Amino acid sequence: MLKFTKRRAFVVLGLVAALAVAGAAIAFWTAGGSGTGTASTSNPSTQLTVNQTGTLTAMYPGDAAQTLSGNFDNSTGNSVRVETVTASISSVTGGIGSCDASDYTLSSPVMGVHAEVPSGSGVSNWTGATIQFNDKAAINQDGCKGATVHISYAIS
Repeated sequence: MLKFTKRRAFVVLGLVAALAVAGAAIAFWTAGGSGTGTASTSNPSTQLTVNQTGTLTAMYPGDAAQTLSGNFDNSTGNSVRVETVTASISSVTGGIGSCDASDYTLSSPVMGVHAEVPSGSGVSNWTGATIQFNDKAAINQDGCKGATVHISYAIS
């Protein structure tokens, strides 16, 4: 009977050892952990150019507002989502005297595009803002004769 007990003890011990090894293996494969990583995105707006394509005529006191319009050059190689184009008067040069941005009215400068602009030149369109000579009736604005209004465009 002693042999039977030893034999049983070896079997039980073998089972316990096998379970311990299996438990260690399961613990190895199901162990938790944590870590960190990074990713980056490109800045496609540096490869997206806003073009003004509409031709404006010379402005003068009492003139009607003229609509700004244009398209994009997209050299990113991919389409780029554009929500808005915002126009602003960056400077006024030339003229025969004192003339500045306050001599012009830029209306609706934030123009909604809300579209994917495909890769290519002269693609998609934007429009909506208007520019007009700001007739200041009480002030001599002769200084603006021959002036050039420079318009900047920003995209978002």
